[in-house]
Amino acid sequence: MPRRFELLVFDWDGTLSDSAGAIVAAIQAAARDLGLPVPDEARARHVIGLGLHDALAYALPGLPPAQYPQLAERYRHYFLPHAASLPLFPGTREMLAALRARGHALAIATGKSHAGLARALAASELAGLFAATRAADQCAPKPAPAMLLELLDELGVAPGRALMIGDTSHDLEMAAAAGVAALGVSYGAHERARLASLAPLALLESTTALAQWLARNA
Repeated sequence: MPRRFELLVFDWDGTLSDSAGAIVAAIQAAARDLGLPVPDEARARHVIGLGLHDALAYALPGLPPAQYPQLAERYRHYFLPHAASLPLFPGTREMLAALRARGHALAIATGKSHAGLARALAASELAGLFAATRAADQCAPKPAPAMLLELLDELGVAPGRALMIGDTSHDLEMAAAAGVAALGVSYGAHERARLASLAPLALLESTTALAQWLARNA
């Protein structure tokens, strides 16, 4: 069958990697260490996928930016020891390999830092499947369209031939701003109702459902 989408761009945390819980716990522990108000789970989950500055500003409103580096250091203290052992969602590896075999180009657009994504790709042994990646410290972070626009330019793909797949409103808003179609997955960081309000092409409840949708429709 002809490919509807030449390029499939995936978010990482909460879409391919089952890491949202670890991120939330690290944010909360970092705030607790510094004697700051501890964000509840919903607030901490909302920031997953954002760049560091935007994430800290939302998670701890009123925190002076001068304290961001200290909070970021405590976050890394709690998150990094577990980063290499965070699992992929079941079936992710097989789904990505099948998509590559069908001729799709694959890419990543993530709120992680470039170094953090490199560690995750090395630990998961998935780096060879992706034609290009963009991280939050390489250009304007989500929900700005810069990551997708740069990937489209690098890979020579028109916006109408690309599809963004993510678990947060930031992913879907970025796709809309870039003129790219989007799929939502409801098994990650953001609530299903919030994702549905942004009208993705479909909203999938598992990697199995995602793989099946892509096989039929991508």
